[in-house]
Amino acid sequence: LFYGAPGTGKTETVLQIARQTGRDIMQVDISGLRDKWVGESEKNIKAIFTDYSQKLASSKIAPILFFNEADGIFGKRHADINSEVEQMSNAMQNIILQAMEDFEGILIATTNLTDNLDSAFERRFLYKIEFKKPSVEVRKKIWLSMVPELGEKNAEVLASRYDFSGGQIENIARKSVVSKIITGEDFTLNSLIRHCDTEAMDKYGSNRRRIGF
Repeated sequence: LFYGAPGTGKTETVLQIARQTGRDIMQVDISGLRDKWVGESEKNIKAIFTDYSQKLASSKIAPILFFNEADGIFGKRHADINSEVEQMSNAMQNIILQAMEDFEGILIATTNLTDNLDSAFERRFLYKIEFKKPSVEVRKKIWLSMVPELGEKNAEVLASRYDFSGGQIENIARKSVVSKIITGEDFTLNSLIRHCDTEAMDKYGSNRRRIGF
């Protein structure tokens, strides 16, 4: 189980593990698991693990069964069932729990919100690895890798000023490229600061946590 804030590299790490070890990835489409017809969602879940077992048996090296943003399906079970939807959700989760109990192979799940996971799912993961936001030094390296034109000094300014994840820095770098194409404006510290300030605002217009100047 890989857990941590968005943009800290959980999904990318799964891709790199697969790439470095020569493994295929079977990624589960969590949004497509639930079906409006009674019993179909449970069949979808069973089919995933059946397909994986068949792929495992026919592969020289074990593939990875990948549940991205797993809290969408591994959430807390309903104690008091008040609807068919809650009954279906519990039934799906019970099938997954049993499948994980008997599982052979490699299963990796990612989540931003471990508090939303049912404890029964957490217990079934052999390793639970937290992905923290990068340190200032690592952020500086990410800035330089994404925007080499910055230079050491400016990269250190941005790394120290903004407590961003790697994913956020990548977003800013992409926006800066688009801005340069549209306006012809070269990368400057001030232009990047403007993009950083925009990134630091959430959708409600309030500031995310920022390190002091």
